[in-house]
Amino acid sequence: MLELVLANLKTRPFRTLISIVGVALGVILILLFTGLARGMSENMAKRAANWKAEIVFTRPGAMELTSSNASVSTTYAQRLLEIEGVQSTVPVIRYITPDTTGRWGLRQLDGVDWQPFAEMNDIQIVAGRAPTAGDEIIIDERQMADDKLKVGDTMEIFGGKPYQIVGVFAPPSGARIKMSLAAMQDVLEAPNKCTYILVKLKDGANAAEVAARINQTLPGNKINLTQDLIIDAQDRIPALKTFLRVLVGLGAFVSTIFVLLSMYTTITERRKEIGILKSLGASKPFIISVIEGEAFFIGILGITLGFATAFLASAIIQLSFDIQFEFTASWALTAALIAIVGSLVGALYPAWRASAIDPVEVMMNE
Repeated sequence: MLELVLANLKTRPFRTLISIVGVALGVILILLFTGLARGMSENMAKRAANWKAEIVFTRPGAMELTSSNASVSTTYAQRLLEIEGVQSTVPVIRYITPDTTGRWGLRQLDGVDWQPFAEMNDIQIVAGRAPTAGDEIIIDERQMADDKLKVGDTMEIFGGKPYQIVGVFAPPSGARIKMSLAAMQDVLEAPNKCTYILVKLKDGANAAEVAARINQTLPGNKINLTQDLIIDAQDRIPALKTFLRVLVGLGAFVSTIFVLLSMYTTITERRKEIGILKSLGASKPFIISVIEGEAFFIGILGITLGFATAFLASAIIQLSFDIQFEFTASWALTAALIAIVGSLVGALYPAWRASAIDPVEVMMNE
C-alpha cells in the first residue's frame, strides 16, 4: 500500500505541493505567533529580573503591558518606609507608546529619580551622566546599538519632541529609555503621581510577610512580589492566551480546509482508478486507508516545510526588526499534532466518498 500512496502523490506533484504548503501555513502561523508572544514576555521578564526590589506597590490594572496611567500618589513612598521591613522605595512612571522607528511593537519609557533607582538595583551609568533637565534621557546599551545612537544624539518621543541622550546605562532594567520622574510628570500633567513604587526590603526580611503588612496598612492597592512578575509575565499581556487559542484554531482550520479541498478534487479525478481498484477486490477500508495515507504524508511534509520556514522567517525578522522569538517544545508539538490531525480529518470525507464509488457505474460512464 505504501508504494500506491507514494505513486499517487508523485502523479499529481503540483496539487501535492499546494496541500503541503497549506499544512505548512498552519504550522508557520502557530510557531511564529506563539514564539513572538513568548519572546515578548520573556524579554519583559528578563528586564524585570534585574530589579533588586522585592515588592512592586501599585494600583489594580496599572501593571498591564498596555497601561500608561499614573494613578499612584508618590506620597505612598514615604508611608511605605514606615512599615517594618522596608528599607527604601523608588516611585516610577511607566509610559507605553507605539514604536515609530519602523520596528513593530511598543516603546516603553520610565520616569524615575536616577540615583535612588540605580542604588537600589545596582544599575550603572557606563557612558555620560544621569538625566537632570526636562529634555534629557538615558538609554540602555541595547537601545543604543539597535538605533545606532550615541551620547549627545537626540531622540524624538511624545509626538516628535526632541530629547537629548546624555547617558547610557547597564544592565537593562525595566524600560530601555529613562528620564527624570519630574520630567515625566510634567509631560503627562501628573504631579506627585507615579505608576508603581519599587520597594526594597531590609536584609533578612520575608517578602511575603512584608507584603501582608503593606496590604494591611495600605488596603485597596495591589502588592506584587517581583518574583511573581517574572514567573507570570506572559499572563500580563492582555488576552494573550485567548489570542493564542484563536490562532491555534485558525492553524487547524487552514490545514484541514487545504487538505479537504485538495483531496476532494483529487478523488473526482481518480474515479476510474478507484473503480478499477474496487473491481479488483479493494475493500472500503483499503480505499480509505490509501487516501488517509496520502494525507498523513502530506501532513509530515507540511510539518517539515512549516518548521523550516518558521525558523528561517524568525531569524530574518529578528535580525531586521530586533523582535525576539522564543520557541518551545510544547508549542512545536502542538503545531505538529494539529498539522497531522488536520490533514487526516480533512481527508476523511473525501476518503469516505472514494470508498463509496460504484465500480460498475464508473466502468459504464468512463
